[in-house]
Amino acid sequence: MSDEPPQPGWEPRDPTDAGPPAETPVPPERKRKGRRKRTGLRRLLPTWRMVLGAFLLAALLLIGGFFAGYHFVDIPPANAAATAQSNVFLYEDGTPLAQKGDVNRENVRLSQVPATVQHAVLAAEDRDFYSQPGVDPEAMLRATWNTLTGKGTQGGSTITQQYVKNYYLGQEQTLVRKAKEFFISIRLDREKTKDDIFQGYLNTSFYGRNAYGIQAAARAYYGRDAQDLTTAQGAYLAVLLNAPSAYDVDGRPENRAKALRRWNYVLDAMVTEKWLSPAARAATTFPEPEEVTATTGLSGQRGYVVQAVENYLTDHHVIDEKTLAQGGYRITTTLQQDKQEALAGAVDEQVMARLDDSNETDRYVRVGGVSIDPATGKVVAMYGGVDYTRQFVNNATRRDYQVGSTFKPFVFAAAVHHSSVTQDGDRISPHTRYDGTNKRPVQGWTGSRYAPANEDDVDYGPITVRTATDKSVNAVYAQLAVDVGPAKVEQTAIDLGLPPDTPDLNPSPSIALGPATASVLDMAEAYATLANHGKHATYALVEKIEKDGTALPLPARKSEQVISREAADTTTAMLRSVIEGGTGTAAQAVGRPAAGKTGTAEDDKAAWFAGYTPDLATVITVMGQDPDTGAQKPLYGALGLERMNGGGAPAEIWGEYTRAALADSAVRDFDLVLADGAEKELEEPDPSGSGAPEDVEGWDVEDAGAERGRGDGSGGYDGFEGPGAPGGARGSAGTRTGGGTRGTHGAGGQDPAGPPGFPGTGTPAGAAAPGGGGAAGPGPAPAMPVMPAGPPGGPVR
Repeated sequence: MSDEPPQPGWEPRDPTDAGPPAETPVPPERKRKGRRKRTGLRRLLPTWRMVLGAFLLAALLLIGGFFAGYHFVDIPPANAAATAQSNVFLYEDGTPLAQKGDVNRENVRLSQVPATVQHAVLAAEDRDFYSQPGVDPEAMLRATWNTLTGKGTQGGSTITQQYVKNYYLGQEQTLVRKAKEFFISIRLDREKTKDDIFQGYLNTSFYGRNAYGIQAAARAYYGRDAQDLTTAQGAYLAVLLNAPSAYDVDGRPENRAKALRRWNYVLDAMVTEKWLSPAARAATTFPEPEEVTATTGLSGQRGYVVQAVENYLTDHHVIDEKTLAQGGYRITTTLQQDKQEALAGAVDEQVMARLDDSNETDRYVRVGGVSIDPATGKVVAMYGGVDYTRQFVNNATRRDYQVGSTFKPFVFAAAVHHSSVTQDGDRISPHTRYDGTNKRPVQGWTGSRYAPANEDDVDYGPITVRTATDKSVNAVYAQLAVDVGPAKVEQTAIDLGLPPDTPDLNPSPSIALGPATASVLDMAEAYATLANHGKHATYALVEKIEKDGTALPLPARKSEQVISREAADTTTAMLRSVIEGGTGTAAQAVGRPAAGKTGTAEDDKAAWFAGYTPDLATVITVMGQDPDTGAQKPLYGALGLERMNGGGAPAEIWGEYTRAALADSAVRDFDLVLADGAEKELEEPDPSGSGAPEDVEGWDVEDAGAERGRGDGSGGYDGFEGPGAPGGARGSAGTRTGGGTRGTHGAGGQDPAGPPGFPGTGTPAGAAAPGGGGAAGPGPAPAMPVMPAGPPGGPVR
């Protein structure tokens, strides 16, 4: 123990003290009361702090999700189905012609939809569209809840949301799609105008009957454009938006009651919103929709027309093929429905109705035709084949069949235009005489020897150019081509309308016989130039093309005098003779002044008739093609005839069609200005006549043209020659004298009075022409009598 004295304040420690003094205990009753312990079911319930925390967390998540969704869900590109449209093809007057595309849709601007029709849609689908946001959260939550709880899918979306679903997304009913729809609708409502959204909605909605968009619906249900819809019709289309199959009343009587209720509901809502007056509402009656018809596709002639129009647009660089294929174009053609139907009807009557399934050759028959307004160059009718869905090649535009003697008028037109002369220096005119001996070598040609055969090797001897044209004499026209100059003939044909790259259009003597394989459309354009007095107007097949109301520029329509009027008109005067008494007499069925030329390709693989009146130029061809191999085939025996020639079925089609096409038009005669001297020559009788070749020394009249198949010897005619056909000498270009039998091989009978005369370029109608052997015709008459069709006759190349 230490000896140091104790420090001040020190007290000895109690040996029994083991630590600091213990606190004085507090009685239990004085203790503070704490939280009561949760027991039983109360332990499972959340506290208010938990509820508040969860609410705040959910709010944060929702807000964060909203901002994330708004910023990360972009407006996507439109889906392919929403942008797909058909190209719509129309006749010149706006009548639907055809439609091409997988989706029946044609977009229109909102301004093209009448205001009352717009209001009907708003009344049916979203009356507050223009005043409220693009989304309806309450309706979306209700639809989401129903989807989650298995109560079925439910709409209730705004027009904006429906447009988003149609245009950007799809029709599937999933939460992911609904979420995307919500955010895209919000963004779209901020970035686009209400009008843009409403226009898109009208163009993408489905109305039933395979119609997408209000324009297609207007056509499907009422056969009119959207801009022509009435209020009642617009209200019915608005009804269809809810459920097309449930409200289409055509053929579904069970739908009528609910369709009427819904239609009345829409109209009443329009009155409530002051979009329709009560008086107008009371006067509105239910607009019965038209019967369901198949969508105008590409069957029949439609496919050929669509093909030709598309080629026209791309060949003239109006639009490229890929862009056109995207659809949405409204294309108004130059075709006229009455003429289009008349052409198809004439082909059916004169060819299709005469085909025999048991005749092998009839399987080869193909027909093509094109009709053009000479004054404008517009194609008014086109026949491409029996049915585009069965035969895809357009017979009106193909370039693989020889045009035959329909080329010969181009040779004569070139001769007059260039004031050409014969080898003897005589100026060429209709009355110029040439040697028509069969296989006569052409003179003045520096190339290899060329001596073409006449059809059936007939010798004609000395004949005029006019007679050679009537009878389509190859020997004369080959020499004529050399006298003019084959290169000039080629250029004249191009100037008239044939493409420079026409196959087998070569400057040689054979050019006159028509080995060139121009299309029916090419030939129609060239003949239209002759009908238009030598003024060429490039053919037109499209009147207007537009998309979304914006028109695309079309090629400028140019008209150019390519040959002199005298050359064209003198050729016309000569070609009138072909119909009046040459190889094209079957075309007299037209019943009005006309000019034309027949032609037959080598081996009878194609027969042609090209002709015109002052108002219409039309070319028809009947061609042979094996449907299995595609090879060109001769048409011997087709339609039950021994020979197929231009004066047969092609001329018959031409006559019937042209008569029908011009039935409502006044009869007009040609206004011709002939070359110097030609008028007098055409007034005078042709010493050779038109019924038989000239009886020259060394030529056997009795053998000429015998056993030709059409008629008992038709003197080399490429066409019909009916019994009792007018005989005697021809008078002026507009008059024929009566009397006399028809040549030496007519089928019999005399016509002392002759057919009615026409006002022409020479002797007045009804006057006796010089050299006539009989009485004058009965005077002016607007129509030529239809000559009875005789038995088959032979073709002339």
